[in-house]
Amino acid sequence: ACRAAALISLSFGGAVGLMFLMLGCALPQYNQYWPLFVLFFYVLSPIPYCIARRLVDDTDAASNACKELAIFLTTGIVVSAFGLPIVFARAELIYWGACALVLTGNTVIFATILGFFLVFGSNDDFSWQQW
Repeated sequence: ACRAAALISLSFGGAVGLMFLMLGCALPQYNQYWPLFVLFFYVLSPIPYCIARRLVDDTDAASNACKELAIFLTTGIVVSAFGLPIVFARAELIYWGACALVLTGNTVIFATILGFFLVFGSNDDFSWQQW
């Protein structure tokens, strides 16, 4: 029951985040679809951690170079997702209001991705590896 509520909450969070992204693109006063390039970052962000989880079996180690590299790469992807709309706004490809909406959507989407890994990332009988 708890996992179902968490899944519904995560689905709602993803929908709200994508709504902010689409509002930043499709509102009549903005009408520029350059911010949709952040969708690539949404897809890329969990990949390094998923690969590291597959390669690393020892989760009790205090420090693990593979997992730390995955976290570093994920951090670079997330920072790039926040930087891209700012660069677009500075280059006057999009308006600052659209940039604010996209940054809000980024915050919600990445919180949703983090929540997914926190809820379904444990190695119990029902984990994200089944998805």
